[in-house]
Amino acid sequence: MEKEKSSVEIISVFPKTAEMFVIKGRQNEYVSLPSQPLYVDLKKFARIKASSTLPLRLPLESLSHRMIKRTGDILVSTIVIVGLLSWLTPIIALLIKLDSKGPVFFLQRRHKRDGNVFTCIKFRSMIENDDADFLPATEDDERITRFGRFLRNYFLDELPQFFNVWVGDMAFIGPRPHMISENNKYEEIIEHYNYRHKVKPGITGLSQAMGYVGETRNVQAMRDRVQLDIFYVRHWSLWLDIRILWHTLRTIAGL
Repeated sequence: MEKEKSSVEIISVFPKTAEMFVIKGRQNEYVSLPSQPLYVDLKKFARIKASSTLPLRLPLESLSHRMIKRTGDILVSTIVIVGLLSWLTPIIALLIKLDSKGPVFFLQRRHKRDGNVFTCIKFRSMIENDDADFLPATEDDERITRFGRFLRNYFLDELPQFFNVWVGDMAFIGPRPHMISENNKYEEIIEHYNYRHKVKPGITGLSQAMGYVGETRNVQAMRDRVQLDIFYVRHWSLWLDIRILWHTLRTIAGL
C-alpha cells in the first residue's frame, strides 16, 4: 500500500478544497476535476464533504460495485421493457410512420466502455439525412419531425436504449454516449476527454441531472460536461446514482 502511495503525485488545485486534485498515477494518467465555478454547483448537488484522500482505484473497478450496478441495470431495464416498451413501442412506431417516411428506430454506432463500439438504439426523431452521424441536432433543427420534437422534449426517443442496458452495452446511469464524430473532435481539444469511457455510457448521467441537456453550443459547455463525467467516474456510489435518478425524473416531469 505504501508503495502505491509513493507512486502518486497529488497537487491541490484550489486551497482548502480537498476534492480538487490533479492526479498522476502509476500508469501516467492525469485527471483534472471540475473548475472552481462548476465545482460549487457540483458540491451542492453531490453533497461533497472535505476529504484528505482521493482513492487511486476507481469505484467501478471493484467487482462487488459492478455487480450492484449491473443488478440494478438488469432490474430497471427489464421493468421498462416488459412494463412500458412492450405496449408503448407499437403506438410510437405507428405515430412515427404516420408523421414521416423512414424506419421506426434510429441506429448509430457509438463508443462504450474502454472505447469499444456498440449500436445505440433510439426512436427516430428526424427525417432520414446524410448528416445524421456527423451533425448533432440543434434546438431549431429543421431535420426534426413534428412527432420527433415531442419525443425529444419528453426524452421518449431514448427509451429503446433500455435494450442496450439489458444486453450490457450501456448502464442506466453513466456518461452519455456521444457520436463517434464528436468523440474524435473533442478528444483532440479537451484534456482527459476519453477518461469518460472508463465506465459504461448511460441513458442519463450526472451532467444531465445538473442541467446539461440538449445542444452543446461551444467547447466550454462540452468541457463542463466532460469534467462532470470524470467526477462521476472517480466518485461513483449507489447514493450518487439514486440522486441522479431523482433529478432526472424531476427534469422529465418539468419540476
